[in-house]
Amino acid sequence: MSFLHELPIGDFVANYGYIALFVIITLESAGLPLPGETVLLTSAVYAGSTGNLNIALVVAVAATAAIVGDNAGYWVGRRWGLPLLISKGHLIGLDHSRLKLGQYLFRRHGGKIVFFGRFTAMLRAYAAVLAGVNRLDARRFMAFNALGGVAWASIMGVGAYLCGRSIENVMGPVGLGLLAFVLLGAVALWLFMRRHEARLMRAAEAAIPGPLVRESTAGVTAPQTVKA
Repeated sequence: MSFLHELPIGDFVANYGYIALFVIITLESAGLPLPGETVLLTSAVYAGSTGNLNIALVVAVAATAAIVGDNAGYWVGRRWGLPLLISKGHLIGLDHSRLKLGQYLFRRHGGKIVFFGRFTAMLRAYAAVLAGVNRLDARRFMAFNALGGVAWASIMGVGAYLCGRSIENVMGPVGLGLLAFVLLGAVALWLFMRRHEARLMRAAEAAIPGPLVRESTAGVTAPQTVKA
């Protein structure tokens, strides 16, 4: 599809295919703020519109990358934990408010955050790291992580693939209308998530006032100085 080649990510997917898909989703899942979902959607649309990629392989590669990256993020979070994120988290977008939001969510919901965080823009890159930081049981994490990675790759990948096939077969106003609908839906979802994130952050601040704390090796909480 010609409009894909006009986009930088479209060119990246066209040139590097499954390698680009695997690397970007793995790194995003491990905690780096990269456009993993955008690459998945672009790859799936590209598969549907050109046939140069196989949708089954796109889904399989995306699911594998999500699971591998999340496991790496989980063990980094579990091994080095909150002190590292307090000092360096701002470099990957995890400021004081987001760290506190993670503590709040894992106290309340645990494994569900790992699964549904895969579908949530504000948590997709950080849920695994925060699961490790908050010491979610490893077996529970791996089960929810695998389910979330497969469900996310399948739903988003197949949906975008079918969209790509539809766009290829429609012309003129119908094609433009479909594209406008997709873009408006993406903007609406972004606005919804921004409002949802702000509400959760307020709830986290109310539930965990003051500086963040970490668990010491003796099991006693110790305060951490955090710059807001």
